[in-house]
This record gives sequence, C-alpha cells and structure tokens, in this order.
Amino acid sequence: MQFTTKTVCQALTLAFVAGVGATSAHAEDIIKIGHVAATSGPIAHLGKDNENGARMAVEELNAKGVLIGGKKYKVVMQAEDDAGDPKQATAVAQKLVDAKVQGVIGHETSGTTIPASRIYYDAGIPQITPSASSPQYTRQRYNTTFRNIANDEQLGPALARYAMQSMQAKRIAVVDDRTSYGKGLADEFVKTVKKTGAASGTTIVSTQFTNDKATDFSAILTAIKATKPDMIFFGGMDAVAGPMLRQMKQLGIPIKFMGGDGMCSDSVPRLAGEGMSDGQVICAEAGGVEPSQEKGMAEFHARYKKRFGIEVQTYAPYTYDALMTMVDAMQKAGSPDPAKYLPVLAKISHKGVTGNIAFDARGDIQNGVLTIFTFKDAKRQKLAVMK
Repeated sequence: MQFTTKTVCQALTLAFVAGVGATSAHAEDIIKIGHVAATSGPIAHLGKDNENGARMAVEELNAKGVLIGGKKYKVVMQAEDDAGDPKQATAVAQKLVDAKVQGVIGHETSGTTIPASRIYYDAGIPQITPSASSPQYTRQRYNTTFRNIANDEQLGPALARYAMQSMQAKRIAVVDDRTSYGKGLADEFVKTVKKTGAASGTTIVSTQFTNDKATDFSAILTAIKATKPDMIFFGGMDAVAGPMLRQMKQLGIPIKFMGGDGMCSDSVPRLAGEGMSDGQVICAEAGGVEPSQEKGMAEFHARYKKRFGIEVQTYAPYTYDALMTMVDAMQKAGSPDPAKYLPVLAKISHKGVTGNIAFDARGDIQNGVLTIFTFKDAKRQKLAVMK
C-alpha cells in the first residue's frame, strides 16, 4: 500500500480521536475517592490504620466488581497525609477538590476534619469521617458531612457514667491536650460529672491542660498529686497518654487513667512501657458492635491481619465501612456523581461490619454504640458495650 501525506494525516487524526475516546471512556469508568489521615507524625500509626481499612474496602470492591447503573467501575483511592495539622488538612482538601474526587473518607482527627469540611461542602463533595468525634463537625449543618462513629456528646457522658457507677471514682483530675478533640471530650466528661456527680459523691478536684506534642508532664502531674485524686481523665491521643503514664509511675501516682478513643489503641502498652499496670487504663472506642455483629468484626480483624501482617489499631473497620457505605449510596443512586448520590447517602441504611449505618438529620450515626476497654497483658480487653 502506498502512503501519501493525506492518508498519513487521516490515520493520525483517526488514531488521535480514538485515543481521546478511549481516554474519556476510561475516565468515566473510574470512581475516585479521597482518603485523608495523619500518616506522618506522632499518631501516624493510627492514620495508617485508617488508610489500611479504606484500602481493604477498595481492593474488595474491585475484586468483586462495582456495577453502577449497569456499568462496571473501578474504585481508585487517592490517599493523602494531613499530619494531624489543620493547615495541611485544608491544603489537602483543596488538592482533592482540584483532583475532582467524588467523595472523601476522613479526615482522622476533629482538628483537621472540621476546617477541611468547609472546602468539601463548597465543592459539593460528600465526606464521611470514621474517627473524628467532635460534635462541632456536624453542628455546622453542612449537608455533605457524615460520621459513622459516636460523637463526644455520647462518648464523654458515657465515660463519666462508667467512672462514677462502675469504677466508683470519687475524686477525678482532668487533663486535656487543647485540641478540638481532646478539649471537647474532656468538656463533655466534666459537664456530666458536675451535673450528676453529687448522687455518687464524685467531684472534679483538678483541671489541667497540656498539648498534643508535649513530653514532659511533671508540673501538671505534681499539681494533680497534691489534690489526692483516685482517677485521672485524659482528653487526648495515645502518643501523649503513653509518656504521661510513665511519668505517673515515676511520681508515685498509681491511680486509674481514663480516656477516649484517641488513647484506646493497641499501641498504648508499647508507648507506656512499664508505666502501665494491668487494669489501670480504661478507655472507650467511639464505636462498637452488638453481640450479633461480633462474628463479622472478628472476621474483619482476621482479614486485616492477613492483608497487612499487623493487628487493627482502632478505626480501620469504621474506615472500611465508611467507604463501603459511600459506594453503596452510589450504586443505589445509579450514579457516582456527588450531586446525585448525596441525597441517597443521607438516607442510607447500610449493613457494615461495625453494624447498621444510617445517619440522622445532622449526619451523625444513628444509635451510636460505645465500647469500654481495659488492658491486661498488653492487650485490649472489652469490659462493656454502651449506648
């Protein structure tokens, strides 16, 4: 065959058009979901745990095949690190908006989730956090914000009730790390003790604060010791709780140490070292499963360990469920377009490994469940499931 300039040009034009068409078709087959957590910094082990849970969901969805409106899609996760820093969180949020993600799972902490949520709201992109528990997140009334764990309005009072009723605590010292999460949780705990503590004779004897990067707590612990408490409540993360427990032992304060989900990870025994004794630490995970879901949760933990070679830290199952719930909403809406699946997500009822996921008018999980844990032989042991 003889090639002329004209035929070469025609061939190139057809190839270009075909390539553009293939690229467009390929783009339409992709669902891009962002995931954001602190995968660097002192709580990177928790952020990576969240990311692993989301990655498991993506892998399982793609292995099974995702059909939406009769068309097969591939789910792609764009994982980003906000380092637990609010400024970095907003920069990452804008990056995901610019990348035209169709949904976001995260952020990990309340201090990063809240500022980022405005950016997603302005862009109309649905966001589900599997671990940020500050009530302020959903109080903003953005129709794009959802949370599939209990919030601090549930967690703080539940911990206070457990401290007063089950632990018989009478004199409680409170420390928070001044973050949106830590201070918010401590405030809810204190509010409940002051409101109902008279009946059990429980009082707050000291209120102190630190920060989420502190390593020396000698001054505040010495002040607390002088008030002769029988328990310390800490609003903050495990990276601070561990060193605080070590210094409590050094200063001769062998009392109960209670906190929320931020310090309820399997890393606490390692971070505390010899500073933690069996049964000393009591903490709550802002989620939990009823007996009927225990088998499914155990199976998830086994799959997670097989996939990553490590144990679940805290919120990987909730991150997994958040992503599965978002894709379920897309399937039920017949479209991954945020504007089309957002109303469906708001009314979703999704059966996950952590239980049934449905949201109230603010975007909070309905009937949020809490799990109380302690640690024995460096392992978490469940004490109770509460609502």
